[in-house]
Amino acid sequence: VKLAAVRLYEQGILRLREILECVGFSRRTFFLIRKLYERTGIVVKPRSAFTGRPRKLNPEDVQYLVELVHHHPDWFLNELAGLLLRNRFVAVHYTTIHPELHRAGISLKKLRKIAKERNEDLRADSCPQQCSLSNSCRP
Repeated sequence: VKLAAVRLYEQGILRLREILECVGFSRRTFFLIRKLYERTGIVVKPRSAFTGRPRKLNPEDVQYLVELVHHHPDWFLNELAGLLLRNRFVAVHYTTIHPELHRAGISLKKLRKIAKERNEDLRADSCPQQCSLSNSCRP
């Protein structure tokens, strides 16, 4: 609609008053759109890449959290916050960590799966020791 209004005006097909009545723009808005079109060739301001609040954790910090979670899936968020402070010098509240882990693809379901796999690995590692203590192991 904006581009059509600008082109109708530039080609002199309709008078400005008629164009403004059709599209519902104010005179000031129309000339701002026209100025933007003349300057950039487009009628809509491009969106900024930096919209919203800046993240407290950079990608390396989030990767560190993901590695911690894979290593110790049973740790609480406040423990992860403490480790971030001690090891990465980043002070965040535990309520910041949960959405970042969720954005990184870590869910409660995945945590349970990681914990289960870890427990099976621990059981497999301890089985040879138990077998050597008691001769009751069967293959």
